[in-house]
Amino acid sequence: MNSYLLFKSLHLIAVVSWMAGLLYLPRIFVYHVENKDKKVITDVFEVMERRLFFYIMRPAMILTWIFGLILIHLNGIESLSQFWMQIKIVLVILLSAYNSYLGKCHIALKNSTNTRSAKFFRIINEIPTVILIIVVFLAIFKPI
Repeated sequence: MNSYLLFKSLHLIAVVSWMAGLLYLPRIFVYHVENKDKKVITDVFEVMERRLFFYIMRPAMILTWIFGLILIHLNGIESLSQFWMQIKIVLVILLSAYNSYLGKCHIALKNSTNTRSAKFFRIINEIPTVILIIVVFLAIFKPI
């Protein structure tokens, strides 16, 4: 079996799982904020947020990084000299920081210290979509 294709497949599976969480968690935050006065409902959202963040997003992010680094190793460290790859890595670092920020938002919602509006969460929900589009085009076309 070709190890490169195996790790590329595992990398893509991890990315898809991570992106699903990055796109869905802020949407749950929207509903959480819109129902902040309904304890029974927010309790359900807190469970959903915790499970999504800790059981899907964090492991998927870690696996994305692990399999991505393995792919860089298999391609040769010189692949890091390609400008498109450098941009891609910067964008993945930004997604990792965004993931961490969502974790802080989760804690704020859980502790009832959130100051962000539902509109705010709707807006930041677009961040991973834009980054995903750029990363996919960079990875497929390797334009620069």
